Amino acid sequence: MTNQIYPCLWFDGQAKAAAEFYCSVFPNSRVVSETPMVTMWELYGQKFMGLNGGPTFTPNPSVSFFITCDTNEEVDSIWQRINEGGKIMMPLDKYDWSEYYGFIQDKFGVSWQIFKGKYSDVNQKIVPCFLFTDHNFGKAKAAVEFYTKVIQNSKTEGILLYDENEMKEKNIVKHSQFLLNGNVFMAMDGAGQHNFEFTEGTSFVINCDTQDQIDYYWDVFTKDGGQESMCGWCKDKFGVSWQIVPSILGKLMNDPEKMQNVVAAFMKMKKFDIQTLLSA
Repeated sequence: MTNQIYPCLWFDGQAKAAAEFYCSVFPNSRVVSETPMVTMWELYGQKFMGLNGGPTFTPNPSVSFFITCDTNEEVDSIWQRINEGGKIMMPLDKYDWSEYYGFIQDKFGVSWQIFKGKYSDVNQKIVPCFLFTDHNFGKAKAAVEFYTKVIQNSKTEGILLYDENEMKEKNIVKHSQFLLNGNVFMAMDGAGQHNFEFTEGTSFVINCDTQDQIDYYWDVFTKDGGQESMCGWCKDKFGVSWQIVPSILGKLMNDPEKMQNVVAAFMKMKKFDIQTLLSA
């Protein structure tokens, strides 16, 4: 399996505006494609999808994006732009884990952790970070172990737990870093009451080349407390949303002779069936 994984952000008609805003904030970025429903863009070569899904969901801090900057000036530059109409969650300051760090939610509801650090410690400019809060608190370690087991080309790079003097509960993750199909992710537990949890506002797309791959990921994510949804969407047992999508879907959607039939076919599906899409 050589499945590509990338985040999808849910917007209420603002996907294009969000994509253009992010590409103006981050160097080496570009809008790749645009349709009335989906806008694709790249930040530092990393792929993002924006979905115009309506008002039902919005991104929240349960998934944020961790940005490693080389200098204080780079932190300030990104922070100033992201702060336009945004909400500061942790102000720029010196913290135990970084000499210069801040946590902020932008005007589209997307959350960013911006800090000065060494790129070589992460080897990826922008890193998705899961925050396990409220009823999910304490599940970060189990989630990291689950994801690195079921997704190919994955491994845990490090899990830092709170010690007994910091947290009375055991196996509470202060910070973790891991690879999913070669992509860097982070996860941590968030103590206290946060009043947000994982939703479809931020999901992760896995492009699959074969039906066997689709069947595999659908089965591992939906069992043991996971949930099936429609059009290739599902939730795992931790509540994180995934889109298990055939790699050929983009090509079919860009074929004017097949697009309407393909859309009509997959709107009836929960798990995608590649042969049905090809025959539509």
